[in-house]
Amino acid sequence: MPKLTRRGFLATSGAALSVRGVAPLARSVSGRRILTLVYDKSLGMMRAVERVVR
Repeated sequence: MPKLTRRGFLATSGAALSVRGVAPLARSVSGRRILTLVYDKSLGMMRAVERVVR
């Protein structure tokens, strides 16, 4: 598994979110998606947690 820096993680997360997030956001009528970055100690790196709030 490659070592990712925080900057690299944010760049890859942003690219993945923009690709994945455009279609679902266009068709979701109600609710907001909230993306939170958290540090996962077991992985030793940051990870994204996505929630839908209505």
